[in-house]
Amino acid sequence: MNAPQAGTLWTPERANRALPLVRRIAADLVRTYEEWRTLIARFEVVTIGLTPAATAEGERLQREVQRAAADIEEFVQELTELGVECKSFESGLFDFPCERDGRVVYLCWRQGEQSVSHWHEVDGGFAGRQPLE
Repeated sequence: MNAPQAGTLWTPERANRALPLVRRIAADLVRTYEEWRTLIARFEVVTIGLTPAATAEGERLQREVQRAAADIEEFVQELTELGVECKSFESGLFDFPCERDGRVVYLCWRQGEQSVSHWHEVDGGFAGRQPLE
């Protein structure tokens, strides 16, 4: 896991002000990831058969898989440019690097939460989440 870069540190207040934008990108990312997983599963089933119809359907699904993967990369890049790290596509978990007590930690937000209200150590992960004051 990469350590946060200097210059991209958040405060809880700033993270919460950015949350409407992050929330929209996160929703698109998680939705597209689910779509991608579904397409991959369909692709695997279709390509088991070697009929011409299966080949044509497989090629169509492969293009859709590639499109969804490109969309996912774009959403992750948008978040990266903001200084937000996506930790889990499945659960919609996102971290905002922050300085706390003289060290870098992560403010932690999960899709569906109303605000950025938790933090954890850089190597602590979601299991180490603690509420902000």
